[in-house]
Amino acid sequence: MLESLREVVRYRSLLRNLVARDLKVRYKRSALGVLWTMLNPLLLMIIFTIVFAHILRVTVEHFTVYFLSAFVLWNFFAQATSWSTACLLSYGPLIKKIYVPKSIFVLATVLAGTVNLLISLVPLALIMVVVGHPFSPAMVFLPVPILLTTMFSLGLSLALAPLSLMFADIVQIYQAVLTAWMYLTPIVYPLSALPDPYRQLILANPMTHLVEAFRTPIYQGAIPSFHVMITASVAAIGSLVIGWAIFEHYSDRVAYYV
Repeated sequence: MLESLREVVRYRSLLRNLVARDLKVRYKRSALGVLWTMLNPLLLMIIFTIVFAHILRVTVEHFTVYFLSAFVLWNFFAQATSWSTACLLSYGPLIKKIYVPKSIFVLATVLAGTVNLLISLVPLALIMVVVGHPFSPAMVFLPVPILLTTMFSLGLSLALAPLSLMFADIVQIYQAVLTAWMYLTPIVYPLSALPDPYRQLILANPMTHLVEAFRTPIYQGAIPSFHVMITASVAAIGSLVIGWAIFEHYSDRVAYYV
């Protein structure tokens, strides 16, 4: 793994170009372009606010901020890992022509998602201003959960990228898993609203801790608890190590499938 990381560092100029290309391609034919990165969370916020805050009467103060401060992170994770299932295929001609570390294509895809996440913080900040939710000094801690979620997403993406090449059904299966996974993550509801057996199930979900680590400085104006940060860190490192091992195991077969 260390040798692979050193190899990626040697190709850092290519990595920057791949990230820029990825962002340009995704919004090339869109009239609003990168603005969709900001509009998408806002549109979904309106829908979820109507359904959960007004129809289902979920009692959460400043529900819009509560929802958005979790959803922007979830959206990054879901997009980055979904994009990774097709990234090797999209770079197939380049993979066949020249030698580059294949993991760099997955990394570029996830980092492009991270850029989108940073852009999506703009509408979150605007909503906070509109509803009068205070900005806290604890928000300077946000780079930590962003880094951990990027690591977690990269680990899962490294596992999904080669497997989805060899087994096409994984793409559809993963989309179904993502839908269930979102509702098993406390994005639209507080953990305190759940009975204890269900709460324990939700706490077994690593994205619960990553979302809480990100939302706490924004919504509560506090640094996340030690337990949340340790759990999130273990999940991020574990995902990255396991994902990289899976990718290295299958990397030699990638050229045959692209």
